[in-house]
Amino acid sequence: MAARREFTRESLAAGVRAGDRRALARAITLVENSEPLAYEVVKELYPETGHAYAVGITGPPGVGKSTLIGALVRHVREGDRSVGVISVDPSSPFSKGALLGDRIRLSDHFLDPEVFIRSMGTRGHQGGLSEATLQALLVLDAAGKDLVFLETVGAGQGEVEVITIADTVVLVLMPGSGDSIQALKAGIMEIPDVIAINKMDHPAAKTMLNEVRSVLSLDKESAWRPPIVLTEASRGENVPELWAKIEEHRAFLGEEGRLEEQRRRNLAGEVFAVASARAKSHLEEAVAEDPELRRLLDEVQQRQLDPLSAVREIMRKVFKVGG
Repeated sequence: MAARREFTRESLAAGVRAGDRRALARAITLVENSEPLAYEVVKELYPETGHAYAVGITGPPGVGKSTLIGALVRHVREGDRSVGVISVDPSSPFSKGALLGDRIRLSDHFLDPEVFIRSMGTRGHQGGLSEATLQALLVLDAAGKDLVFLETVGAGQGEVEVITIADTVVLVLMPGSGDSIQALKAGIMEIPDVIAINKMDHPAAKTMLNEVRSVLSLDKESAWRPPIVLTEASRGENVPELWAKIEEHRAFLGEEGRLEEQRRRNLAGEVFAVASARAKSHLEEAVAEDPELRRLLDEVQQRQLDPLSAVREIMRKVFKVGG
């Protein structure tokens, strides 16, 4: 049996450019595990990115996101566009576990050479899930994928961070779920560009449509009003209509340079988010290893020293920053 060939930076970057599935799988595994080789490969490929259109699919668990993505992939493949899917599962340490579980709906596409599907957990990534997802997106972009779907399992803070790197965000809801409407009212409605109410045959589908409309009507200022589409993902019903709304949003972003402006803003935000995560880790390690800094924390906890005075001293010592 031949030994497994290990990739070098050059061979891995070349494999990704060629769309080689083994190279793609290896590159994303390296990204997940924060391997130094991953940084080198993404650094080399980065100037060649910016061509793939990223569609984020988010919403509460159990609303049919994977089924809907499977139906959307089937629809866009009819137009001969190549596709990447990144299913983000922060709760699972097993990257392949999710694929065998609730991602089974995507299994129809596993044998299609123009579709690459990967499920990602947090694993050991130091910079957080959004950093790993961005790196994986860049790898698929460099591989020449026309479209990349980013799926998150919920709508918590971590998922919001992941989804901000998408160009168009689709929020998937399900009738009869009071949690969904609460999520909308709690501000998650600021995220979506398109809303899909899945399981349109449900008796409460029209009621939910009206409730979502009423929440959306509170926003009088946005230039883009999120359209709402009733779908039945398991049968593929209204999936072309949903895709048409995603395309409408893409066209809207194409006007007046909005897409470029949004991407610039998202990438800058990602740089600050990752830098903040790294700085926080560095700070925590520094305090843990320095008895003098630990003493400052103890004094705050005992109310002998106010928090801001402790912050000033810690910043001065760790980052050489005053004020």
